[in-house]
Amino acid sequence: MTVERDKVLEALRLVKLPDGGDLVGRDLVRALVVEDGAVRFVIESESPEQARALAEVRARAEAAVQALDGVSRVSVALTAHGPAARAQQPAPALKLGRHPTGAPDRQAVPGVRHLIAVGSGKGGVGKSTVSSNLAVALARHGLRVGLLDADIYGPSQPRMMGVDRRPASPDGKTIIPLTAHGVTMISIGLMLKEGDAVIWRGPMLMGALQQLLTQVEWGQLDVLLVDMPPGTGDIHLTLCSKFDVRGAIVVSTPQDVALLDARKALRAFQTLKTPVLGLIENMSTFICPKCGHEEHIFGDGGVRREAEKQGLPFLGELPLSIEVRLAGDGGVPVAATDSPVAKAYERMAARLIEVL
Repeated sequence: MTVERDKVLEALRLVKLPDGGDLVGRDLVRALVVEDGAVRFVIESESPEQARALAEVRARAEAAVQALDGVSRVSVALTAHGPAARAQQPAPALKLGRHPTGAPDRQAVPGVRHLIAVGSGKGGVGKSTVSSNLAVALARHGLRVGLLDADIYGPSQPRMMGVDRRPASPDGKTIIPLTAHGVTMISIGLMLKEGDAVIWRGPMLMGALQQLLTQVEWGQLDVLLVDMPPGTGDIHLTLCSKFDVRGAIVVSTPQDVALLDARKALRAFQTLKTPVLGLIENMSTFICPKCGHEEHIFGDGGVRREAEKQGLPFLGELPLSIEVRLAGDGGVPVAATDSPVAKAYERMAARLIEVL
């Protein structure tokens, strides 16, 4: 007998917090994984002080899950998302889009173990959708994950991740990121009025990226995914030449036209001395929800063959699914659900972890 995810959540709803509410109702449970009788999850508090106060709650949560039929092992981590007390202070105006400041080449982002760029040769291949779902899938594997929306002209992660609050800046320099679905995230879109356009020259773009990387309090992260703009330009040059990037992931559809541009993205990362960690084929196949017929609308296996040709890892295929689109528009990435479509992202995250 194996325990179901819903049963675990029901048990955690019975674990009350000292100041009212429960773990699930207060959205403190992150990266819940139920696999072969083993259950692991993270209780993410708002500050180190709250984390210390929740030590007893952690013990009760572990006991509650362990008591469920079918559970053989429970692992519960207690983490602090960040200094919430500072985030609640009045926030002075934060000016983004400055000229880049002088910094040593290939600098590390404090607290970030692996900085990974997610790019594509052209727009419209689903790079941002892949970025948000891959971030959530990595978090569900138990990693501490961040997501930076570096698509300055077309930021879409706030909608896809379901966040709309403006980040706090307690001193006008430090930016406090937001958390959604177990992922720490920031986007220029959170700092603009809806519908506003960003009309910046290259130096301002580069300065904004530098600020989002170095002035955001990311905390301790295993992986920080950077959702890059399509193509190759100033953002790519700044990220890969000034920061210690662990590697890049290139997303493409299997059609020949998309692959032409994907090869340019690969060449750009190679020119910038950035390792390519793997290729992802998005919109690989479409299965009709009414009749079950499978159709390779954009071609069959083009990205896999390209990865083999280039001698690069192939991280996986993702279907063209209306469920993915609806989930992204609704602010809940499909990887955060128990949908069968989420399994593809879980497998992809597992392959990426192996590469790292």
